[in-house]
Amino acid sequence: MTPRPRPKFIRPKTLGGLVYLIVVAVALAGVALAVLWDWRRGVSLIGAGLLAGALFRAGLGEYDAGMLRVRRRWFDVLAMTGTGFALILLAATIPNQPG
Repeated sequence: MTPRPRPKFIRPKTLGGLVYLIVVAVALAGVALAVLWDWRRGVSLIGAGLLAGALFRAGLGEYDAGMLRVRRRWFDVLAMTGTGFALILLAATIPNQPG
């Protein structure tokens, strides 16, 4: 019997893996937005992506978290929430530079 050919795109095995890929895609879009157009909106988009990832990590179980799981749940949620809020706050409060 011949082995089955592997699919060209391997799907994530858990919902957390899919959410992780979405958070990474949002972060890349935020970086592109920051470089090409408005840095405040780009950084805010990255922060919003992290907040969404934290929300999903809080709701998913240990197995279902997939690649969102780095440490314990409380640490992952706290780290992503803190970083997301910090990015949004910094983007909103840094004054415009003259010039």
